Amino acid sequence: MRKHVIAGAILASALGAPACAFAGAVELSKTTLRAADGSEVPVEIATPAGKGPFPPLLFIHAKRGYEGDERAHVRELAEQGFLVVAPDWQSGRFIERWPSAHNPDTELDVEAGLDYLKSLPNACKQPVGVVGLSRGPYYAIRLAAKRGSDIAAIVSYYGHMQNPNAPEPDQLFRIAPEIMQLTTPILYLIGEQDYELRRMNGGRAFYALWERGVPVEYQVYPMARRAFDFRPDQTPEEKIATRHARERAKNWLAQWMKLTPEMRCK
Repeated sequence: MRKHVIAGAILASALGAPACAFAGAVELSKTTLRAADGSEVPVEIATPAGKGPFPPLLFIHAKRGYEGDERAHVRELAEQGFLVVAPDWQSGRFIERWPSAHNPDTELDVEAGLDYLKSLPNACKQPVGVVGLSRGPYYAIRLAAKRGSDIAAIVSYYGHMQNPNAPEPDQLFRIAPEIMQLTTPILYLIGEQDYELRRMNGGRAFYALWERGVPVEYQVYPMARRAFDFRPDQTPEEKIATRHARERAKNWLAQWMKLTPEMRCK
């Protein structure tokens, strides 16, 4: 297993931010894992400043790939106090950006990231939090249905609540069967101008979870479009929505991961 620490100054240059913004703060590093089927899984780790152990968080990227915006989000989460592991479920398998179909083999890559996160010596020994974007929450609900005891809470940014490979009637009128197995608390965040189908499936998932007594909240952001939190043409309202979403996500994870007000494990 190879691990390469990325100097803050190098990352700052790559992301267009001043090096001083990273000094003594979050450390970003990389490693390569092996999934259960032998596939290589590139992973980035964001470690908060200070002394651990830190609350563990799995970040699952969208189908557009793991890029600068995702890295910035991971860094924000680490600045909040989370130890973040972000497996790249695309590049290790040479999957092009924006795949329409879901490749079930890539679920092994995400699960490898979960196992690695739980093995880190500076991670609190407790169920982990999960933050997923778009396709990412579909991985999250699949993983939670399989390994619910390992996951404390999920934050879904405009996530798939149905298998992308499911036939059209299922896309239009049903939610993923995993929803009916979950007991994991889920916070669903979405803009009111996102895709209608995504809003419909997210809404159905909310009602299904609530009826079963699963802790769930569904936050809609007025005047916010698809992928409101990292659009290059963000409106003033979408910038505010992003700040609100980041704070809501932090509070949701802290609540269900049972963290202290200082974002430390109890």
